[in-house]
Amino acid sequence: MIRLDPLRTPSEAAGGGCLICGDRLEYLLRDEWMECAICHKKEKSKTRCVNGHYVCDACHAGGADAILGYCLASRSKDPAAILEGMMSLPFCHMHGPEHHVLVGASLLTAYAHAGGGIDLRDALKEMLSRGGQIPGGACGFWGACGAGISTGIFVSIATGATPLSAGSWGLSNRMTARALAAIGAVGGPRCCKRDSYLAVREAVAFAGEHLGVRMELGEIACSRSGQNGQCIGRRCPFSGADRT
Repeated sequence: MIRLDPLRTPSEAAGGGCLICGDRLEYLLRDEWMECAICHKKEKSKTRCVNGHYVCDACHAGGADAILGYCLASRSKDPAAILEGMMSLPFCHMHGPEHHVLVGASLLTAYAHAGGGIDLRDALKEMLSRGGQIPGGACGFWGACGAGISTGIFVSIATGATPLSAGSWGLSNRMTARALAAIGAVGGPRCCKRDSYLAVREAVAFAGEHLGVRMELGEIACSRSGQNGQCIGRRCPFSGADRT
């Protein structure tokens, strides 16, 4: 069964500094136009880091600071444990588009600690930007669950894929397809926790097979069925045997 990754708090992990580079913050006397390093929204502010990075209040309030802090403090090679820990933070709801970022962020973190050659801070920043563009309800309205898409973003970032890449382009799409196939096979209605677990499980296997990086994966057992009014009960692969 997965255990919560024992970590410092996000504020301790970030050290009160810049979420993007970790350097110290500076406070200006007058507002200046700044562009958020995560969502790229432009607005006036007096606060930025000494290297010019700015993160807007919406990205802070939306959990970006908690995600970055948690992942940068983690040393785990188990993305399910990292995912479970972030799901337990106050910003994360039972369902919601935050899972479209959490899946990829947990995978990138475990991948980095399992030997994947990436700059974790830069990778997480890119994950926040890309995953944040997937709207809530994509699972039903687009026919593509954001948790599944998040695994494809993970592979894309880990391999440096672009629309003009060859092998890495194919791997990114194959990862998304594999995750969506596993999610679709269980069927609906949606559960952001179940779909995220399924996506992570498929990505761990895929990374071992195609990227040469073997992350860890403990047993996953759901503890939140009582919070989901549409829980599918024993049809869920992470359900307790005696749960209805």
